Amino acid sequence: MSDAVLVTLDHEVRDANAPLLYADDLAVVRGDGVFETLLVRGGRALKVEPHLSRLVTSARALALPMLDLDEWRLAIELAVEQWGSEREGAMRLVLSRGRESGGDPTAFVTIGAVSDRILDARRDGVSVLTLARGYSVDLSASAPWQLLGAKTLSYATNMAALRYAATLGADDVIFVSSEGNVLEGPRSTVVIAREKTLLTPPPEHGILPGTTQQALYDVASKRGFRCEYAALRPADLITAEGVWLISSVTMAARVRKIDGLVLPEPPLADEIVKLVDLAVETAGSESAEA
Repeated sequence: MSDAVLVTLDHEVRDANAPLLYADDLAVVRGDGVFETLLVRGGRALKVEPHLSRLVTSARALALPMLDLDEWRLAIELAVEQWGSEREGAMRLVLSRGRESGGDPTAFVTIGAVSDRILDARRDGVSVLTLARGYSVDLSASAPWQLLGAKTLSYATNMAALRYAATLGADDVIFVSSEGNVLEGPRSTVVIAREKTLLTPPPEHGILPGTTQQALYDVASKRGFRCEYAALRPADLITAEGVWLISSVTMAARVRKIDGLVLPEPPLADEIVKLVDLAVETAGSESAEA
């Protein structure tokens, strides 16, 4: 069982501690690429097809050459086999334009251990700051080159926001548009509960479509929940009966504090965690219908 796994798209298992990228790879010098992050559990990668579908959408937005999906599937299977079934892992699918000097795109799959930060967020929830994203909800439609709906490697702004939040004692961030609408987290989708209704901001607001949020909606709608997309304000987070940051590896991180205000324990806290877990485990399978 390895501490980390690295598999290239020609299905070669590489030493995860040895260099892989050239110094002029555009992933490094420009952030010119896309990626996906998946949870590995019980000897399998979860929600593979939704992640591959989003990888294709992101690659198209960047006009990247998209490699055959069957090659990705085989690389994923090989990486999981190398990782084993005894522990969870965080898998990344990475595709860059390749070297600045020309040539083929760079593509690989990695698996590493799930971090303590993620385990803590699952167990204890998170405190968040609301921070201005600096653009309007209309920007995605008027400026598609901003790539707001793509999962790109250009993550400097997201990481800067998280570092800023940490200096003020917060664990995470919820971005807000210039109009004051709730958008998303740097690495998550925002979902709130009002009784048996779940709400999340619409992707049309320049939000990355969340694969885990979509899987949650599929499962929850079959179990008596109304699942809706709606414009939300920070005040809606405060008055909701629960706020969660939803993502593929962290799963459901309950927001326990917003801008210093402590939120009460949601009445549906345990149920939402179970629904997200079920959604991730069964996304795209027949068992999600049960």
